[in-house]
Amino acid sequence: MKDFYIGDCARHENKVITSTFVVVVKQIKPKKTGEPYIALTLGDRSGQIEAKMWDNVEDVLEAFEQDDYLKIKGLINKYKNRFQLTIHKLRKLGDSEIDFADYLPKTARDIDELWQALAGFVSTFRNPHLKTLVEAFMADPEISAAYRNAPAAKTLHHAYIGGLLDHVVSLFRSCDLICTNYPQINRDLLLTGAFLHDIGKIHELTYNRSFSYTTKGQLLGHMIIELEMLQAKLALVPGFPSELKILLEHLIISHHGQYDFGSPKLPMFPEALMLHYLDDLDSKMEAMRAQFEREATSDGPWTSYNASLGRPLLNTEKFLAPKKPAPVEEPAQSSSTDTEEAPAPVAPILEPGR
Repeated sequence: MKDFYIGDCARHENKVITSTFVVVVKQIKPKKTGEPYIALTLGDRSGQIEAKMWDNVEDVLEAFEQDDYLKIKGLINKYKNRFQLTIHKLRKLGDSEIDFADYLPKTARDIDELWQALAGFVSTFRNPHLKTLVEAFMADPEISAAYRNAPAAKTLHHAYIGGLLDHVVSLFRSCDLICTNYPQINRDLLLTGAFLHDIGKIHELTYNRSFSYTTKGQLLGHMIIELEMLQAKLALVPGFPSELKILLEHLIISHHGQYDFGSPKLPMFPEALMLHYLDDLDSKMEAMRAQFEREATSDGPWTSYNASLGRPLLNTEKFLAPKKPAPVEEPAQSSSTDTEEAPAPVAPILEPGR
């Protein structure tokens, strides 16, 4: 287990640390002099940090690539109110030196409890076809194992081990609540759409060393993968209504909500529209939570710019927190002569004509 995690930066500000990290992003950039420097995004299970190596770059320029693991010695400091690492030395690690659990972030929630919560919702389904279908997915050992561990995204939201399950359980709870306010919504259909809408992520993303896309994920995307998975599982569910199949397919291909966001179709019935908005809400709320967590030690209530949301964020908890009073300077102790009344100033006597 590592001695230092990125989440420990606040306790090591302006200190030199030695630790190990996974390379999330590697870039080689020119200094003003034209010489190269290395700009990295490093990660471990507690988060990510930007790192720069300015000196002796030529010695290590080709020594490692993205997704490699490095042992690094460097200085932790702040730049523009964010922690960064200035690298002094680095070397590539072999697989035998790595405990992969140190590098991939994981949900803080209990995976078994989340899975049971999901199963509890499915047990309340009234539609036998939808209930049988979802239970068939959950009973598949390969799918269930991957569903319990996959992230929900590479970077944008729920980007951690167990993130997909965490996201879907949260989405189930929101769907269940809002159905009480809109009785015209088919609850079983909506929840089935929530279960299926990101299930293709188990094949789209890889998360053995770091979060990245599989070749299948790059070429097809999770929606196409989900349609294939649905077709394969429906073949094992005899008598499944064709109309219900079409609705599920539309829920899958429309859940991004806009053409610009990758949906080949816009949501065209109530459950599809609701799935899109609740999915979008849950992902954005998680993106905000993660940003506040990453910048918990920063000064002031405003975060840095959030690229996925296109804005900086205001942490209302910090904004509304009682302000710490400014320290009051104690008056200097006066000597006995200081307490004596000073004589009044005497106006100068000017001679006539001056």
